[in-house]
Amino acid sequence: MLEDKKARTLRAALFGLFVVIGVATSTWVTRTPALRDALQASTEQMGMILFGFSLGSMAGILSSNWLVERLHARQAMVAGMAANLAGLALLAVGAGMASVTVVVLGFMLFGVGMGWADIAVNVEAGAIEKLQQRPLMTTLHGCFSLGAMLGALLGTLMAWLQVPVMHHLLGVVVVGGVLTAPLVRRVENLSAVKAATGDAGEAGHGGFVLNAFKDPRVLLIGLFALGLALTEGAAHDWLPLLMVDGYQFSNAQGTLIYMLFTLGVTVARLGGQWLLQRFTRLALMRASAVLAGSGLLVVVFAQSPVLGAIAVVLWGLGAALGFPLALSAAAEGEGNSAQRVGAVASLGYVAILVGPPALGFVGEVWGLRLAMLPVLVACCAALVLTWYFKPQPLKLRTIATKG
Repeated sequence: MLEDKKARTLRAALFGLFVVIGVATSTWVTRTPALRDALQASTEQMGMILFGFSLGSMAGILSSNWLVERLHARQAMVAGMAANLAGLALLAVGAGMASVTVVVLGFMLFGVGMGWADIAVNVEAGAIEKLQQRPLMTTLHGCFSLGAMLGALLGTLMAWLQVPVMHHLLGVVVVGGVLTAPLVRRVENLSAVKAATGDAGEAGHGGFVLNAFKDPRVLLIGLFALGLALTEGAAHDWLPLLMVDGYQFSNAQGTLIYMLFTLGVTVARLGGQWLLQRFTRLALMRASAVLAGSGLLVVVFAQSPVLGAIAVVLWGLGAALGFPLALSAAAEGEGNSAQRVGAVASLGYVAILVGPPALGFVGEVWGLRLAMLPVLVACCAALVLTWYFKPQPLKLRTIATKG
């Protein structure tokens, strides 16, 4: 068992890294209307531009587990955060040059870094959660949402002040680099230590991560994560533009409404440990799908802009817990938990990163509001899947801990 002080230090480092990643991500999300205007891009073209982020992220995700196994979690986080911030800097330069090519390259590098860093942090968090037998994933992803909310607040202010996108993004790069250095030094590489101790349950760490889906339980968890992750990813990529183009809000108002989404996600995730002490994980998974689906339904079909904006909070509350709860479920059980967490995380990030840009093609023809219909279908499918879950393997043990 980890010493309390060491465990707190490690958890704090992982939480801090996810805050930085959240700020960096929402930094460019909140400025997508301004970026679209600077590049003079259509909705379809924006989808293609964002696809650069998806391609980079897929490359990062597919290589991340190999990277973690070879370099261990801390070094993978260093590489990921460096690529992440370098990509954001390139994105800033591309926006200043009004160069689509440079912006796409920036998105690709940002995506690679995000894939490496996110999977490394999730694998390390899964090792801590399994060892300590206490909920961690919901709070960890809540820190990402907290960072996204802080980034959205900053983005709202920058949009209102009409600060050039380049200056905004480069400022975040500098601050992010200063904060990241001390955080990664505190990572203990616990996931690598557990494998090196000869724990039979962690044997076979070198296997291809997607082999974990040979287990039907892991596959069901992964498909659920895919559906709920898509509901979150669609909001992160398109919500500001959806509110601007679909409801005729101003750029600053669209960014502010996106902040409401991140607020809903943050509140739900930071309250996740409290909820897990009172409800089963299965009940929370179902509630997440219902809330997210309800919010999406209203956003797509509401006639009132105010009602559509309010429904975004439901969307955020529902999207919040599904993905981290799925990761916690994957970490449980005997065998290679790092491989299972990596597999489910990879499938979830595929949905977050590849699905939303494809919605741009639908949005070009039908508008961004109707482009959310496939997301609503995925959310409903995730809800149906929960009736095939076996309650016993998915129930998280909640053990009181000191402090």
